[in-house]
Amino acid sequence: MTATPRAIVITGNGTNCEREAAEACRLGGFDAHNVHISSILSGEVTLDSYQFLNLTGGFLDGDDLGSAMVQANRLKYAMVADDGERVLEQVLRFIDAGKPILGVCNGFQLMVKMGLLPGLDGGLVRSTTLTFNDSGRYEDRWVTLLVDEESPCIFTRGIQNVSLPVRHGEGKFVVRDEAVMGRLEAKRLLTVRYMDPATGKITMKYPENPNGSSEAVAGICSPSGLLFGLMPHPEAYLHRVNHPRWTRENLPEEGAGIAFFRNAYEYVVQAL
Repeated sequence: MTATPRAIVITGNGTNCEREAAEACRLGGFDAHNVHISSILSGEVTLDSYQFLNLTGGFLDGDDLGSAMVQANRLKYAMVADDGERVLEQVLRFIDAGKPILGVCNGFQLMVKMGLLPGLDGGLVRSTTLTFNDSGRYEDRWVTLLVDEESPCIFTRGIQNVSLPVRHGEGKFVVRDEAVMGRLEAKRLLTVRYMDPATGKITMKYPENPNGSSEAVAGICSPSGLLFGLMPHPEAYLHRVNHPRWTRENLPEEGAGIAFFRNAYEYVVQAL
C-alpha cells in the first residue's frame, strides 16, 4: 500500500473504549477514525474505504437481550439508507477482501453473537457464545494470557504471554458441544487462554481465570486468522503507566497491548 492504511472504530449506542482503541490503532501505524454507527446506517460512511475494523468494548444497547445481541441483530438486518443493502453485506465484503477485524470485550461478544466467530463452516453459524461469569458479578482485574504461538491469528504474532485487564460481567466462553471444542483445538483457534503466572500454565482457578471460561479460553480467531475476538483489553495497555504495578516494576515505556495493533498494521501493509 502507498497511502497510510485506515482503521475504523465503530462507536455509539453504548461503546466506551473507542478513544483508547483509536489511539491504539494510531500507535500501531494506522490512520484511525472513530465513526458513529448512525453514519454507517445513513450511508455517509462505508466500511469499504477502510482496511481494519475495530469492534470495541462497552455495553452496547445496555446489553439488552444479552451482551451485544441488539447490535448483532442491527448489523445483520439493518438496511443502509437509500442504498438497498444491509450493513451485513459491507461486513461480509470486508471479510472477503481479506481485511482484519478485531473484537474486544463487547466487540468479541458481538462477533460470536453474529456468528462471525469462530467461522468454522462459513456463513453466520453460532456455535459458541459468552455468558455470565461464574462469580456472578462484574470482574474488573488484570489477568495473564498464554498465547498459542501456532495459532493462525495475525494479531498475536511474536507474543508468547501478556498481561491485560478484563472488565466484564459476561465473559465466560462456552461452546455448543464437545465436537465444536475439538475442532477449535485441532485448528489452533483457541488463540489466548487465561494463565497462572506462577506456573506458566493455563488455569481454571479464580481469579486468574476470571469467569470460568471452558478450557480457560480468553479469545479465539477464525481459521484465516484475520478475525480475532478476546475479552481482555489490549487497547487499555498502551503505556507503562496504564499497568497497576508501573511504579514497582521496571516495565517498558510501550504498553504490551500495542503489539496487537502493530501486527494488524504489518499484515495490512504487506497483504493489501
